[in-house]
Amino acid sequence: MDRLRIQGGVPLKGVVPISGAKNAALPIMAACLLTDAPLRLENVPHLTDIRALLRLLETLGVTSTMDGPAHRLTLSAHALQQVLAPYDLVRKMRASILVLGPLVARHGKAKVSLPGGCAIGVRPVDLHLRGLEMLGASLSLEDGYICAEAPKGLVGGTVTFPVTTVTGTENLLMAATLARGTTTIVNAALEPEVRDLATCLNAMGARITGLGTPTLTIEGVSALSGAKHTIIPDRIEAGTYALAAMATRGALTLKAHALGTLLPSELPMLIQMGAQITQEEESITVSAPETLSACDITTEPFPGYPTDLQAQGMAVLSLAQGSSIIRETIWENRFMHIAEFVRMGADISVHGLTAVVRGVPCLQGAPVMATDLRASFGLIIAGLAAQGETMLHRLYHLDRGYEATEKKLSACGACVERVRAS
Repeated sequence: MDRLRIQGGVPLKGVVPISGAKNAALPIMAACLLTDAPLRLENVPHLTDIRALLRLLETLGVTSTMDGPAHRLTLSAHALQQVLAPYDLVRKMRASILVLGPLVARHGKAKVSLPGGCAIGVRPVDLHLRGLEMLGASLSLEDGYICAEAPKGLVGGTVTFPVTTVTGTENLLMAATLARGTTTIVNAALEPEVRDLATCLNAMGARITGLGTPTLTIEGVSALSGAKHTIIPDRIEAGTYALAAMATRGALTLKAHALGTLLPSELPMLIQMGAQITQEEESITVSAPETLSACDITTEPFPGYPTDLQAQGMAVLSLAQGSSIIRETIWENRFMHIAEFVRMGADISVHGLTAVVRGVPCLQGAPVMATDLRASFGLIIAGLAAQGETMLHRLYHLDRGYEATEKKLSACGACVERVRAS
C-alpha cells in the first residue's frame, strides 16, 4: 500500500485551489438514474469514491464520459440494464445507498446491498427505509440486500425525520421528485450539499421549494429532463487546508467562489484560535498567529462545526496554548485517531465522547496509520507541523476524499512524497 512521507517544520504559504465537493457530487451523480436524458456535471473531483460510484452506476447500465483535465462528467441512464446494486461494489462506500431512492422512483423496484464505508460508527439506513415506506414502497431485507418495490409508483406524503440525516434527506428528496402528489420532508438536513442536490434536481425539472430550510416541499412531476450543473466547492477540503495553515504557522489563500457561506462555524473558530481572515468573492486567506489559542469544539450538523473536520481541528489544538475540549456528537467511534496523535507526542485524554486536548510545544514525527478518511489529513497536518519525519500508512483513506494532495501541498512549500507500494 502507498504511504506518504512528510518532513515537518515548514510553514505552508501559497494558494490552494479548492476542488468540487465529494459529498455533493455523489448524490448528484446518483440523480442521473431519475432521467433518460444526459446529466452533465462540472467541477467533479478526481477521487476513488467518485470512481467507485461511477463503477456502480455503470453496472446498472449508465454510460459515462469523463473529461479529466476539465473535471467534467456526463452520465446517461437512457438504457438501464438492471436495478441490482451488488455487494462487492456497495460495501466499499456508504454513499452507494443513494441509488436506492432514484431506482425505486423511476423504475418501481430496487435491490441494493447494505452499504459499507469508514469504520467511524454505526450508520443505520433505517430512516431511508421508513421514508420510502411513507411514500408507498414495500421493503424487505433479504440476504443483506434491501429489496424495495413500488410497481404503481411512489405517492407523496409527509416524512418527518426524528434526527437529522444527510443521505436520508438526499435519498427521499430524489425519490419524491417522481412521486404522485406533494411530499414534505420535515427536519431535513441543512448541509450545503443537500441544497446543491436540490438545485440540480430543479434544473432537471423538479419542483422543490424550501431550499436551505429544515422543511422541503416537493411537487412530484411525471418525468425529469437532463441538465448541466456545476458542483459546489468542497467546504471540508477548504477547512482542512485552513487548519493546515494554522498548524504550520503559515498563510494560505483558498481559491473557490463564495467559500465564506460554506464555513459559518469554521471561520469564527479559526479567529478564536488567533487567525487573521481575509475574505473575497473568489477566495479566503487564512494567516496563522505565532501562538495558537485553545478553544472548544462541539461537532454538530450544519451550520455547526462539522464532524468531518474534527480530527484536523484536534491536530491544530494539540499545539495550542492551554487546554481545549472536543465533543463528538455525530459518530460514536470517531476518536480512533487519538492514539496516532499521542504517538507523535500529543497530550490527549478521552472521556466517552469528549476529548481533552492539552497543548504541547511541539510534535515529533513518527510512523502513523490513517484510521479513516478525515483522520488521514489530520495526521498529515500533525506531520507537517512536527519535528522530523512522519510516515503515513493506509493512504487509500486519503485518496477517497482529497484530490491531488501532494501536488497542492508541495506547491505551498510542504516536503511531502508519496512512496509507492512495491
